[in-house]
Amino acid sequence: MYDLTGKKVWVAGHRGMVGSALVRRLASEACTVLTADRGRVDLRDAAAVSAFVAAEKPDAVIIAAAKVGGILANDSYPVDFLYQNLMIEANIFHAAHESGVGKLLFLGSSCIYPKFAEQPIREDSLLTGPLEPTNEWYAIAKIAGIKLGQAHRKQYGDDYISAMPTNLYGPGDNFNLNSSHVVPAIIRKAHEAKTSGARELVVWGTGTPRREFLHCDDCADALVFLLKNYSGYEHVNVGCGEDLTILDLTRMICRVVGFEGEIVHDLSKPDGTPRKLMSVDKLFGMGWRPRIELEAGLAGAYDWFLTHHAADAA
Repeated sequence: MYDLTGKKVWVAGHRGMVGSALVRRLASEACTVLTADRGRVDLRDAAAVSAFVAAEKPDAVIIAAAKVGGILANDSYPVDFLYQNLMIEANIFHAAHESGVGKLLFLGSSCIYPKFAEQPIREDSLLTGPLEPTNEWYAIAKIAGIKLGQAHRKQYGDDYISAMPTNLYGPGDNFNLNSSHVVPAIIRKAHEAKTSGARELVVWGTGTPRREFLHCDDCADALVFLLKNYSGYEHVNVGCGEDLTILDLTRMICRVVGFEGEIVHDLSKPDGTPRKLMSVDKLFGMGWRPRIELEAGLAGAYDWFLTHHAADAA
């Protein structure tokens, strides 16, 4: 067990959804949370990252920083997603090793797995088949991060671990329709349809793909659990072990938002991977379980949207 008592923990990417959830979760630990915005250190700048880590001397690092986005953003800006994510992770890994950081946790994404991986997807499914083409650039960068952590463990004995969260949602999510993931996109569309009095809500694809969703606060709790309790070469899936169709998700969000119109499918848009449910046997076997039910979590996410973005969506 890695004891966080008295430790300084750097959460890289603290302003993002997962990063801010980690800051909330770590507040209940007897540790000091270190954060730095882009004005202080650009994570794409190797020299800046090395100088920051050398000066601050964190005991542990969680890499929650990444350039992220939905299908449209991934497909439209492949260079940005590949290059920026490679730079962020490589710079932090290198600086952490050079400064003797004792523990590092790298966050990947469930998109690292093959498009047609056997369901539920086990950790050993990595690199056993082709990726989903619409987000392969981000996936390749995240796979490189996993392998970089494993390389550090193999070559230097560094206690670096990786966790693969499933699809996440919650406070701090991105509700920009040009770059958002499915949950915030549907929440915003349903809200706008409701407030405008529209009779229809248009969603991408057939609605048949199945996805698993985990609240960001549950994810943060699992990540802190792993930071404290796991030390191993293989990455660990982080999810809830249950999935539903995009159509059922849309219906649930419509109930939460209060939109009562018809759901219409834009079949010219891609579905993405047919199913993406991760096996959480490894994580659950360690004793961790999620606590936030999906509909309750979506209601909280919609409340956050109303507070922070509803005026922009009007």
